[in-house]
Amino acid sequence: MRKILLLAIATTLLFTMAAASQDNQNEGENMIKGLRTVTYPVPDLEEGKEWYTRILGVPPYFDEPFYVGYEVGGFELGLMPGGDPGHQGAVAYWGVASAEGAFERLLELGAKPNEPIAEVGGGIKVATVVDPFGNVFGIIENPLFDREAVR
Repeated sequence: MRKILLLAIATTLLFTMAAASQDNQNEGENMIKGLRTVTYPVPDLEEGKEWYTRILGVPPYFDEPFYVGYEVGGFELGLMPGGDPGHQGAVAYWGVASAEGAFERLLELGAKPNEPIAEVGGGIKVATVVDPFGNVFGIIENPLFDREAVR
């Protein structure tokens, strides 16, 4: 009886492992589906919410004491209370119709310039500012970006 039970357990484990392996193989090169959410730490969630609501022009779709989320062109910008804002590491670049217009608007609303607008080829323009909470916030005007490819 014990051998049958062990055989049943071993068979179940093998099938489970094979199924999991097959799921991972099916994902293959498409495992990463694209950017979904970028989060920014803010020392005061209410102040952060007020500022980001002004620059995004929309209210948050998710508003709780532990997280505030905005839908931005099919993606999410999230605010998290506390944490350490920073100028190092990866920078998310948010799509804009006009780099010049967006850069000026961000400065008018209290951001500080970080990297000026630069054309990087193909008509693509990028710039970064520092939000009032110390986070680097990137913008990109990219006429080559295919919104239809967003899944």
